[in-house]
Amino acid sequence: MSRLVNIIEAILYLKGEPLSIADLAEYAGCNRDEAEAATIELMDDYARRDSSLEVVETQKGYSLQLRETYHELVHQLIPAELSLAALRTLAAIALYPGQISQSELVEIRGSGAYQHVQELLQQDFIRKRRQSDGRSYWLQLTKKFHQYFQIDQLPQQLKLNFQTTPEEVPEQDGETG
Repeated sequence: MSRLVNIIEAILYLKGEPLSIADLAEYAGCNRDEAEAATIELMDDYARRDSSLEVVETQKGYSLQLRETYHELVHQLIPAELSLAALRTLAAIALYPGQISQSELVEIRGSGAYQHVQELLQQDFIRKRRQSDGRSYWLQLTKKFHQYFQIDQLPQQLKLNFQTTPEEVPEQDGETG
């Protein structure tokens, strides 16, 4: 492997998120063609290895990640210790693309959501920031949420359904539910 391939590998490892060729080129201090060639070489190298890691291309860019065969280890070694109620609150947050206000969340999940938000913040699944009017907070999912639950790995049709709020779901032909 060339030095640039090793640099690309280090960048993907350190960033821990998908990166575009443009981002890789910028971080590596090279041009896009060189970054792309080095990334393809790195992907090929990992494909030939008997390794627990792989370099894959996702919609958001290239990523160094654990092979699916080893995903069960993540849950065994780094389990998210969330209560069922906090997990349901996290699901409610995830259903709103972008962000949801904490006051809206409390309307949906009840006053227990305040404790769930604290639990989710401690586990780093969400972040919160004060709204400009200072009355409530915006809640957003973190990188850890996406890495842990691997939402980016879902088939496109499921992602579209996952990001649709209940009010936006079209009614089925004559079915009631």
